[in-house]
Amino acid sequence: MAIKSFQGKRETNPEKEEVQILVSDYMTTNLITFKAEDSLDHVIEQLITHKISGGPVVNDKNELIGIISETDCIKHISESKYYNMPSDTNNTVGKYMVRGVDTIDKNMNIFDAAFKFISSHRRRFPVVENGKLIGQLSQKDVLKAAMKVEGNTWK
Repeated sequence: MAIKSFQGKRETNPEKEEVQILVSDYMTTNLITFKAEDSLDHVIEQLITHKISGGPVVNDKNELIGIISETDCIKHISESKYYNMPSDTNNTVGKYMVRGVDTIDKNMNIFDAAFKFISSHRRRFPVVENGKLIGQLSQKDVLKAAMKVEGNTWK
């Protein structure tokens, strides 16, 4: 007599629909921005007031032209204090900002963006669309996304 299988019909697991978690889902859109002609004193005041570590620098068309950070401000302060010199009267953002800034695409997967943070050692990436600044993604935004992921995968 033959042995019958009592397992019955095996059910195939339907593939779960992969939902992409995009940069645009977590980026900050209400940004504190600076102009190249702003003074570093103004920047320092804004960084302290808003408890941020830096911000994008834009022109009148809202096009990204650079980034100014706490580090850039500290460099200026430490140089003038170290040499016991008065503050530079030309202490503008345009003189101390970092140009040629790496940006990130709003349609990038948030965890691909996390890898970009790790490999570049950046704290924030501006998000630009058609040459215009539309937002910014910070490391904290990636952490917020990670806390909302369900299950064992980051897909």
